[in-house]
Amino acid sequence: MHMLYNSDSYAVVQIELPATEVLLSVDPAASLKRGGYEIVDKFARKELFIEGALAESFKEGVEALIETSPSVEEFDAYLERFAGMAQQPVVMH
Repeated sequence: MHMLYNSDSYAVVQIELPATEVLLSVDPAASLKRGGYEIVDKFARKELFIEGALAESFKEGVEALIETSPSVEEFDAYLERFAGMAQQPVVMH
């Protein structure tokens, strides 16, 4: 788990999980890692976990945005597009 971004409004964590033996037996060329990104909307107190094609699209968008040296507001605006899909309430343990 790697904290990638943390502002007053959002937090983004990258989660990497090792590929399971079942996945590797079906597709030996599969990546050794799988996972995705958790996006937390701090004001709405909701979170979203994205993986697969959506996670790849998110990563490409972040990389393109980083090339422009975005402000915190610009980066938060990008995250807001994904955070709108968040349904899971944030629960503190």
